[in-house]
Amino acid sequence: MKKILLLGATGSIGQQTIDVIEQHPDLFELVGVSAGTSEAALHDIVARHPGIQVVGMAVAPETAFEGKKTFVGEDNMTECIQNCDYDLLVNATVGFRGLKPTLASLNKGVDVALANKESLVAGGALVRKTLEETKTRLYPIDSEHSAIFQCLQGNTTREVSRLIITASGGSFRDLDRSQLRDVSVEQALAHPNWNMGKRITIDSATMVNKGFEVIEAHYLFDLPFSQIDVVLHAESIVHSMVEFADHAVMAQLGSADMRLPIQYALAYPQRLDLQEEKPLDMTKTRDLHFRQMDEARFPMLRVAYEAGEKEGNAGAIFNGADEQAVEMFLRGKIGFLDIETSIQKALEHVEYIQDPDYEQLAQSDYKAREFVKNYWS
Repeated sequence: MKKILLLGATGSIGQQTIDVIEQHPDLFELVGVSAGTSEAALHDIVARHPGIQVVGMAVAPETAFEGKKTFVGEDNMTECIQNCDYDLLVNATVGFRGLKPTLASLNKGVDVALANKESLVAGGALVRKTLEETKTRLYPIDSEHSAIFQCLQGNTTREVSRLIITASGGSFRDLDRSQLRDVSVEQALAHPNWNMGKRITIDSATMVNKGFEVIEAHYLFDLPFSQIDVVLHAESIVHSMVEFADHAVMAQLGSADMRLPIQYALAYPQRLDLQEEKPLDMTKTRDLHFRQMDEARFPMLRVAYEAGEKEGNAGAIFNGADEQAVEMFLRGKIGFLDIETSIQKALEHVEYIQDPDYEQLAQSDYKAREFVKNYWS
């Protein structure tokens, strides 16, 4: 029985993680959960899972979680980690705040199933160092990185020629840049293939999300950026591919169901049954199309490569500026293309640090956010 501590339990990935756990009650036990402010949903989860030891919330709950150790405030996730007996951390939080619990679990000697992109985008070098010191592992939950992870089974990265990450193109993949100036929040949130949270949906439309995934792939699979490519694939059926030294290409295909990569991360190296409403039927699917990325159309992808190669605190600046800019766009304070400007200007003006520790990364995140706020004020 594998004991699971789940951070971000009430979000999309968190809810699907719980569904996987409930499909296999003989293999997994949920022993801890955290959430931001969704108290009612958290009480429902706790009621269904009596094995839960710890509960974390960003704000104090109105109704106590009887019989559970409850931690409240900014450090609730790391306190859950320190006070829970678990075998695998599932980090399904969104934003820079996910980095600290990732490091806390690895330093405790417990592996992490990672859906929090920012852990590697903002703190990749620090996470890599911690993995080496603690001999722990990361298991990717993003569908693209899970696809690569699955394709690599039985092979080594020394045999890899390149990783090929697929991108849907997001909500505006068929619009040119002149058509993007006045797009609305509602239009940006209408992703053609996936049902995701607001920030990741906007990041998909700007291609920031795909840039993040390139940086993640660099750290997850220890390959240089020159061996990581991105291609447009509108159908989102091929989740990613690996080209090997002999030019054989392996791909992982599947429906748009995040429970598959979640379950693979939880059960690795086993493959378990998955109750799926619409499993992929290749006799009924549309044709598969692939197009080369246009960096002039999607400049944030090039910026991500540059930030990733620069390393240091560049990723933390990139992420912090993006988080703040997306929040302002969602509130109608700036336009869609202003998100790109925010990131580029923050990378130019926030102080670069070559070898930052966690506190310096946190300061870089804060300074990037403040820069974006002030830039548009």
